[in-house]
Amino acid sequence: MNDTDHPEIKLPDPAEWSRSMADIAQRSQRLVLDFIERQGADGPLPVDPLNIAAAFVEMTQKMIADPAKLLQAQFSLWQDYMTLWQHTTQRFLGGETAPSVAEPAPGDRRFKDQAWNDSAVFDYIKQSYLLTARWMQNTVRQVEGLDDKTAKKVDFYTRQFVDAMAPSNFVLTNPQVLRTTIETGGENLVHGLENMLDDLERGKGRLTIKMTDLDAFKIGENIATAPGKVVYQNDLLQLIQYAPTTETAQRRPLLIIPPWINKYYILDLRADNSFVRWAVSQGHTVFMVSWVNPDTNLAGKTYEDYMLEGPLACLDAIEKATGEREVNVIGYCLGGTLLAATLAYMAAKGDDRFVSATFFVSLTDFKEAGELSVFIDEAQLEFLEDRMKRHGYLEGADMATTFNMLRANDLIWSFVVNNYLLGKEPFPFDLLYWNSDSTRMPAAMHSFYLRNMYQENKLVQPGGITLAGVPIDLRNITIPTFFLSTKEDHIAPWKSTYAATQIFQGPRKFVLSASGHIAGVVNPPPKTKYGHWENDKLPPNPDDWLAGATYLPDSWWPAWEDWVRQYGGGEVPARKPGDGKLKPVEDAPGSYVRVTAAE
Repeated sequence: MNDTDHPEIKLPDPAEWSRSMADIAQRSQRLVLDFIERQGADGPLPVDPLNIAAAFVEMTQKMIADPAKLLQAQFSLWQDYMTLWQHTTQRFLGGETAPSVAEPAPGDRRFKDQAWNDSAVFDYIKQSYLLTARWMQNTVRQVEGLDDKTAKKVDFYTRQFVDAMAPSNFVLTNPQVLRTTIETGGENLVHGLENMLDDLERGKGRLTIKMTDLDAFKIGENIATAPGKVVYQNDLLQLIQYAPTTETAQRRPLLIIPPWINKYYILDLRADNSFVRWAVSQGHTVFMVSWVNPDTNLAGKTYEDYMLEGPLACLDAIEKATGEREVNVIGYCLGGTLLAATLAYMAAKGDDRFVSATFFVSLTDFKEAGELSVFIDEAQLEFLEDRMKRHGYLEGADMATTFNMLRANDLIWSFVVNNYLLGKEPFPFDLLYWNSDSTRMPAAMHSFYLRNMYQENKLVQPGGITLAGVPIDLRNITIPTFFLSTKEDHIAPWKSTYAATQIFQGPRKFVLSASGHIAGVVNPPPKTKYGHWENDKLPPNPDDWLAGATYLPDSWWPAWEDWVRQYGGGEVPARKPGDGKLKPVEDAPGSYVRVTAAE
């Protein structure tokens, strides 16, 4: 939008406008009544469920204890504003455009509309916001005397506030929204309000922002379509065996253990980015764990149960299905954390059925667990456990909100602008469909996981955790291991995942992919979208590892295949689901994966 643009104003149809407003009013009233009724049933939320206030009170006390430093920060902000005002005044008077005082970070898509640069007004709004945001974040980061956890919490929630207050999130300070509002006569805002009401209704009073066209994907039809059969199931999982596409296969099967926070099909989205299909094409007999979406009946399932009824039960089933007791295994994220605990348990029991193990973006040492740690303190855990007691599980929406906050501009505010201010529907996107397909967490398991891993970091302590009566020690893991981490991971920071290379004792290989927790893993070779780093040496410091690493522009998938093939055990005729002693239960993707968090 240029300063001289004066688009013709389109007036809305009065009858249509009136009908829309009446429908919105009726739906809004129903939602408010539903919300009030639910509050009476569940009880009101505590005033500060995230325990933020105490952190900011402590930060404020430390800040005012050093008034000279605070004054210097304010003076610096004033100087920047004076420079910005001078540049803007010069521009209004027809002078040359001066260099920007503040520029958006590379990749910041909030200010991509050309009007943010072409219009002196919007350029001033943009720069003044960026100046203030930079000042706020730098000021809180420079407060001395805060413990590490408090400092991280203050920094995280300051960023949440800064992101929420961006001018792009408001009608009157977003040039694209203003332009659209004028061009449509305000229809975009009516449609946006309807979209918001739809999201509130779908979330039963909770704002559940739609990130993609939820009708564009159907599990088993155009997503999670790799052919196979469910060959085993118990309370916690279905085990899928995929149909071969090669005449021969590696003798040792491959088991994949995904996280149970989301559905397994992140590794089988579409045919052209399915890790499952690719692994099958490389000659692996692939078995996939499809975790149950637990309800109240599974509230008592423990972390120990997830081990016994998860990887260990799968080993028994795979032997019946293929006749092979030796298996290669992959653990993804939380599935990798469970795999590490299982391997330590098996080492203590003398169980050698897993021949090699691969870890996708998996934490074992939670000392530096990234920004998720801001949600873990005693007050927040007690609040969370109280919520789980009501139904026996943690709602999937709670986990989804937590993860979305780690990338709020991309996963929250961009959709607020698109869906609510511009009144548009989000595009079909398989990855965001998967991201929206959240799962519940059993109360007993989730409490154990958060307290023992995130809060107390007991997994890396020899004997710190006991499973099925066995104290486990990760140092006893001696089988070959492959670690895949991603450079921009907000959930499992790569330098923290690297710590496992200094704990495990067998042959180890560490590979770092570009991009983040999902895109860096789901990175098929033909697309060559992200490269990776390799270094055969494993120095104690991850920065030293990266300094000595070689960057390769292609996907890490072939490098993993070269590594795991050493432990394949030779070639055998390809095995079809149902060939062995386990008869198929149903076609892949099975029924467990179809259960939504709302059911």
